[in-house]
Formats: sequence, structure tokens, C-alpha cells
Amino acid sequence: MSVDHSKPNLSQSQAADIVKKHYKLTPSHLRSLPSYDDQNFCIETVEGGEYVLKIMNLVHTKDPTLIELQTYAMNFLHENGLPTQTAQKTTIGQVMFLEAIDCGYGLQKYLVRLLTYLPGIPIANIPSSPQLLYEVGRTAANMDNVLNKMEHPQLSALQRDGFIWSLSNIPLLLKYINVLDGDPLLEVVKSVLHQYKTVVAPQSSSFRTCLIHGDFNDLNVLVQADDSNGHKISGLIDFGDMSFGYYVFELAITITYMMLEHSNPIEVGGPILAGWESVFPLNAAERDCLFWLVLSRLCQSLVIARYSVTLHPENEEYLMISSKKGIPILHKFFEMGKDQVEKVWFQSAAQFKDRN
Repeated sequence: MSVDHSKPNLSQSQAADIVKKHYKLTPSHLRSLPSYDDQNFCIETVEGGEYVLKIMNLVHTKDPTLIELQTYAMNFLHENGLPTQTAQKTTIGQVMFLEAIDCGYGLQKYLVRLLTYLPGIPIANIPSSPQLLYEVGRTAANMDNVLNKMEHPQLSALQRDGFIWSLSNIPLLLKYINVLDGDPLLEVVKSVLHQYKTVVAPQSSSFRTCLIHGDFNDLNVLVQADDSNGHKISGLIDFGDMSFGYYVFELAITITYMMLEHSNPIEVGGPILAGWESVFPLNAAERDCLFWLVLSRLCQSLVIARYSVTLHPENEEYLMISSKKGIPILHKFFEMGKDQVEKVWFQSAAQFKDRN
């Protein structure tokens, strides 16, 4: 099967028919939402609700257990006060189902869900104040605390041992590092991988384990205006990278991505760390490894993006969005060094705690 045919390509009328048939809802307005792997429609209904219809690609469709766990986690978080989407049940009580659809190359079965629509815009689209970054850190820690209490008979499927985006699998980047041949960043990436092996890995037995979102980035956190001319968090989306890992991984990932659109990236870590530790204080090993975990995520983003471009050169612009913004940060932080960056983060976090 051609890789190009993995992604669904439904027409608006096909999407509307699915909603009518399985949910007995009448769409009044449909619009496409951006997605690289799957297909998403925002649907307003005559009955008054607003939803996101998600049609999974053929690869994800073959792993329904993973999709079921992600859906269950969103519902569980919502029940515990987090602003996540929830899956709507079909007329026969299903939260997801297989639908045979012809997208122009024969009938194929795709996994389909209808999720509630969350208001807001990605936090990437606004200047993030220190107070909002504090709330991002606090929300991420609260989310992981709730996920850590979740029970499900198939939870072990989220171990995802070979998952390339897990920070546990940083050593796997060595298999793809030749995509940086000739790039001055190659030596920086090699140095970071060495620090991971010699500093992070030996201390990982002291990290606290947890089920993590794994992709708490600036496009997956939604915000809307609040009453004080600022912004508040209104939505947490995209649980596709959820897996078992460590609390400190979630924190490192959050800091990494919240830096990408910030005018002064080094100012991001302190408020997020303060918000995180208001819920879940780091231990000595987690604190000592945070800098190298952030740089490891920047390297991960760069190497995987470059490798993906070799497979899909036509999508280079999309694939390189995050890593291009991360390159100058990786350069600067590596040059500054662990002690200097940590000093800024930890002093800022301490001052923030005193104010809150």
C-alpha cells in the first residue's frame, strides 16, 4: 500500500454522512482542521453542539488499543477537572468505530471518533507571560498526577519501549545521526548524547515514573482571554505520544517547546519550573538532569525531523517547523553551559515561588 494513501481524504459530505449515521446529529457547518497524519473536521450541528470528527490514518487504525487508551485518558482527565476533549458515544454506545470509506482509491476501514470541541487558540500564537508559563507548569504536573492514578486493563500497552519520541530512547538517535553529516550541529548533538549516556542514564533509577502526555507543546496547549486582560489555559489536546516515562521527562518536554516562540527562551524555564514544583517538587537527580533532558529533546526534534525529510522531502517545510526554531536555542544553551542556564532557571523559579 502506498504511504500516500495512509492518510484519509474524506469529502465534507462524507464527513457529514458519518455524523448523521452514527450520532444522529445534523451538521450545519463543517471546516477542515490541520493535521499531518489523520483528518480532522470541526463540525457545528443544528442541535447546538460543536465537535471535532477525527478519522485516523490506516497505520493508527491498526493499533486500536493505543487509540482506546488515549481516548480513555482524555475522558479520565476531564472527569478530574482538566480541560481535555471527551469522546462522544455513537447511538449504540461506542466511543470509536471502524468505518469503510472510499477516499478515491477503494474502500478502506478507518477508525473514527467524535470529540468535543475545545475553545481557544494555541499558546504558540500569543506572547506568554511569566504567570501563564507558571500555570503551564502547574497544569502539566497536575495532569501527570491524575494520569498516575488511571487504571485500565490494557495500560501496559503504553510502555511503548521502542517509541522513538520517548526521552528514554535518546540513544536510538545514533542510528539516524548521519543525516547531520556536514552540519556544524553534528558535534553538538554528539556531545549532548554523550552527556545523556554519562550523566542522565546513570541517575534515571532515581526518577519518579509516571504515565505522561509526552508532547506538551505550544500547539497542544490552548488558551483564551481571561478577565484580567491576560490568558488562561482552555484546552489540552493530542495524546498521541502518551507513554510510560518519568515526571521529569514531561517537565523537560514542556520547557523545550514553550521556548520555541518566546522572544527570550532562557526566561521560560524558571516560571514553568516554579509552577511544576508547586505540585511536584523535583528530587536531586531530576534537578541535576533537567538541563541535559531539555537539550536532548531539542536534539531529538532536530534529528527525527531531518530523517523524516529524507523520507518525505515534499513535506520539508512542515516537518522542520519545530526543529528550525529549536536550532538557535540548542546552539545558545550548549555554548552557555549547564551551570549558567541552571542558575537562571533555578533563581527565577525561586523568586517566582516567593511571589506566589
